[in-house]
Amino acid sequence: MEEALLRAVLFGTPILLASLGALLSERTGVVNLGVEGMMALSALAAFAVAQEAGPALGALAGVGVGVFLGLFLGVFAVSLRANQFVAGLALAALGLGASGLLGKRYEGVPLAHPLPEEGFALLALGLALALHYLLLGSRFGLYLRSVGENPKAADLFGVSVDGVRYLALALGGGMIGLAGAYLSLAYRPSWTDGMTSGLGWVAIALVILAGWQPLRAVLGAYFFGLLFFLQFRLQGSVPIPSEAFAAMPYLLVILVLALSGRARAPKALGQPFDRGR
Repeated sequence: MEEALLRAVLFGTPILLASLGALLSERTGVVNLGVEGMMALSALAAFAVAQEAGPALGALAGVGVGVFLGLFLGVFAVSLRANQFVAGLALAALGLGASGLLGKRYEGVPLAHPLPEEGFALLALGLALALHYLLLGSRFGLYLRSVGENPKAADLFGVSVDGVRYLALALGGGMIGLAGAYLSLAYRPSWTDGMTSGLGWVAIALVILAGWQPLRAVLGAYFFGLLFFLQFRLQGSVPIPSEAFAAMPYLLVILVLALSGRARAPKALGQPFDRGR
């Protein structure tokens, strides 16, 4: 039992970090569907830097790549007012393709000095608590929420809508980058193409399941972590095809998305802001 709970937390940690990053940008009205690609590129960057300069700098590199990709998405979603869904999907495809191409030289190479999984797990939980306070207990959180609910009103009160959205994308990108770094530096201390295994899409679904609330995302991430753990643990011990266990978390994601119409999303989610209109 204790082992199951521990593995649920450790496997749920990258999902939690990535969902917190996506949640932060979505609370300001920007949909981020590029999470999967951002995690993959961040995982590769973290591993590549860790091989040359140590795991600590590798983790920072992963966070830095996440911040950069968040700002990169902001250029299209905020400044150019492009369709946020298309921009995010393009970023996901770009990240997955680029990481697969650039990471070939690292395939199968183990990391000499992995970082402890427990440290990432505690950091993720701390970030969830900090984000909860930031959104609901601080003036800056009020700005974030107002931009996501009514950007025109926020603009009238002197809040820089574009500035707040860029900042949220950068901070959220950093958390997504940390999720990627966790995968290649701690959970699976190595690099393999496709190592994110759809966790980015699970994180996006979790944002909806959690109702855009950080503390609910904690419980949801650990629940998905438990499902992934059972997927491996129960294979071969019960007369059910292994493919059914492999599909279990993703079937739940589809169910969540099907029920997403009942969730209370930020009113300006997915809507570009044009000050002149």
